[in-house]
Amino acid sequence: MAPERIEERIAIESDADVVVARQRARELAAELELTTTDQTLLATAISEVARNITTYAGEGEVLLRVLHDGGRSGIEVTAADDGPGITDVELAMQDGYTTGNGLGLGLPGTRRLVDDFQLDTTPGVGTTIRLVKWSRA
Repeated sequence: MAPERIEERIAIESDADVVVARQRARELAAELELTTTDQTLLATAISEVARNITTYAGEGEVLLRVLHDGGRSGIEVTAADDGPGITDVELAMQDGYTTGNGLGLGLPGTRRLVDDFQLDTTPGVGTTIRLVKWSRA
């Protein structure tokens, strides 16, 4: 059963918005019949990138989009902000690195939770992260 909505934008300005983004992605993933494990992995990845928006940029948005590619379906998540950007991407992608008070799971952990991961950042301009979690069908 295909979801009714194939694209949804969620403004990210607070922790409550992070929860909404997680829940909507989980709902879309369930409609696409992604496994409960994959739904959890996707929700965890969204939590990380959306919390980065509230922590480092203050505000931004998450765009959720349903993708179809041959016999598989997936959820694409694009998290974007106009914040300070990431000055050292290589360092930020190392396990254990954090500029905040987190555990350092951060971006490298997020990359491991999803099937596709793209990071585009410019210091002083902002960051856009694109994630995709595909069905296993």
